[in-house]
Amino acid sequence: MGRLFWKFFFFIMVAQLTATIGVGIMFSLENRERDRRTSDLDQSPPAAFMIRSAAATLQYGGTEALRKLVGTAERHHVYAIDEEQRELLGRDVSPRLIEEARALLDTEKRETRRRVVEQVKAADGHTYLLFLPSSATSDGAPPPLDERGPRRMQPPPPFFFPMMPMLVATVASLFFAMLLAWYFSQPIRLLKSAFAHAASGNLTDRLAPQMGKRNDELADLGRDFDGMTDKLRALMDSQRRLLHDVSHELRSPIARLQASIGLARLQPERTAATLERIEREGVRMDKLVGELLTLSRLEAGVTGAMEDHIRMEDLLTEIINDARFEAEASDRHIEGIVGCDVVIKGGAELLHRAIENVVRNAVKQTAVGTTVAINTLVDKYTQSLLLSVIDHGPGVPEEELQLIFEPFFRSSRTQKNSNGYGLGLTIARRIIEAHGGRISAFNRVNGGLSVDIVLPYDAIESGDATPPTGCGDTA
Repeated sequence: MGRLFWKFFFFIMVAQLTATIGVGIMFSLENRERDRRTSDLDQSPPAAFMIRSAAATLQYGGTEALRKLVGTAERHHVYAIDEEQRELLGRDVSPRLIEEARALLDTEKRETRRRVVEQVKAADGHTYLLFLPSSATSDGAPPPLDERGPRRMQPPPPFFFPMMPMLVATVASLFFAMLLAWYFSQPIRLLKSAFAHAASGNLTDRLAPQMGKRNDELADLGRDFDGMTDKLRALMDSQRRLLHDVSHELRSPIARLQASIGLARLQPERTAATLERIEREGVRMDKLVGELLTLSRLEAGVTGAMEDHIRMEDLLTEIINDARFEAEASDRHIEGIVGCDVVIKGGAELLHRAIENVVRNAVKQTAVGTTVAINTLVDKYTQSLLLSVIDHGPGVPEEELQLIFEPFFRSSRTQKNSNGYGLGLTIARRIIEAHGGRISAFNRVNGGLSVDIVLPYDAIESGDATPPTGCGDTA
């Protein structure tokens, strides 16, 4: 058992014992109060009838008649006390019992209730107080007497505790405290073990199956731990794959640089051509390192200031014009007329680079003599802008559609005719997600690939204007 188990057990046990002792004290106080309130006088209807009979006998028959009545009574033995505290038959009576009878007589005079105490003036001139003790036995014998008067059952001592109920409650409390402490400490021990394994690099532990059918916060914590380890494992795999891909991509230009340097040493007359090749490889490496740094900053969430108010009409027009100039040089075309006055808040340079990467990738993949279409659609209900870039290239196998946005991935249909590094779409996805949007790709039925970008916009500058050609608008 761990320390947490004993802490749970101790505090639960203290709480249970405190409750048990509190209940015991309440029982004790209740018993004392009930004993204090219990009367020593018989106040039952038979006692009231006997008192009335004795009072009538004393009043009309005198003391001798009352002596005979009391002496011949089989069950109820009435006490008759005169002014000098002497009992008619010479029996000893507790002064406290007499005081209680007088107090009850005063109460009966003030309230309308059944009279169980009577005060009668007899013919001999004495006034007698008649009452019946509640301790009289059922066989008619008078209550036992001692030097203080009738003996009765002793009340429980102060703060008497019901030992058997308290003992049972204590055992039950300890048992359930142990169960509750075990119930809470077991999943925490599992979490501790799983965290220790994760800290040592083992991310294969799964807590959800070990939690069983639990449906509480600890089970949720176990499932969250599983999700965390899954993400960590994916990130570690991604980092290892990225390191492998970077080393692979750098190996080729470095090898060409070494070969060019060796060639320059062996053939000094070709130094100019060799330097040109070295410069070209240096530019390629600089481009690769720049893209890696950009991707690293985006992965770390370092996007810079995102406070620019970007008019998408101006941004898309500039991108289309630049791409059209590049595409026409290789007998390809760009078709796209945008006129949506949508304003997006974010980083202008980053968003320009993301959309440009998608458009340039489409220009590279579309077939010679075909056109890349750029369509826009504004959804006012969701306040989002949909941008579609459609090419007429070979497309992407269905199983690779989600992989094209991973670093250094090249589709099996395009890797032979592409001289890029496979980072353009990855950078585009990170930038789009940093702006609160999403990017996806799907193959078109009649061939080619469509890349859709959805971006939430901040405002529409001319909401009442009719959307021009090339800009859809859902009202």
